Formats: sequence, C-alpha cells, structure tokens
Amino acid sequence: MKVRVNVMLKEGVLDPQGKAIGHALDVLGFHGLGEVRMGKVIEIEVPAQKSQDEAASLGEAMARELLANLVIEDFTVEVLS
Repeated sequence: MKVRVNVMLKEGVLDPQGKAIGHALDVLGFHGLGEVRMGKVIEIEVPAQKSQDEAASLGEAMARELLANLVIEDFTVEVLS
C-alpha cells in the first residue's frame, strides 16, 4: 500500500517557481493560461497490514512532522492501493 502526500504553497504565498514555469509556457506558445503554482508529490510505501485509516493517519503525521512547512504550505493525503 502507498500513501501519496501532495504539498502546495498556501494561497497568497509568493511562488517564484510557478511564475517562472508560467512565463516559460507562455514563451513556448501556451498563451492565456491562468496562475501556475508549483508543488511536490511524495509517495511512501507503508506496511501492507495497515488499514486505510491507519495509512492515512501515518501520512498526515509524516506531512506535519517533515514533509510540509505548515507555515507556508498545505497538504493532502491519499491512500493508494
């Protein structure tokens, strides 16, 4: 079983990587796009004997402890089978 943690900057936090990607896409001819935001995805394999609720709790604990900076980032946790 895997847990996927998606981490994104909170709304209102400046995202220079997103701005750079948005500019590069415009230069490449992808015009008229809205705001581009950059995030990260972390997939973690957890022991198979964990229930989905336990795996989700484990993913949330890992995100809070290490994977996300809660001051400037939000996260979501998905359990993958």
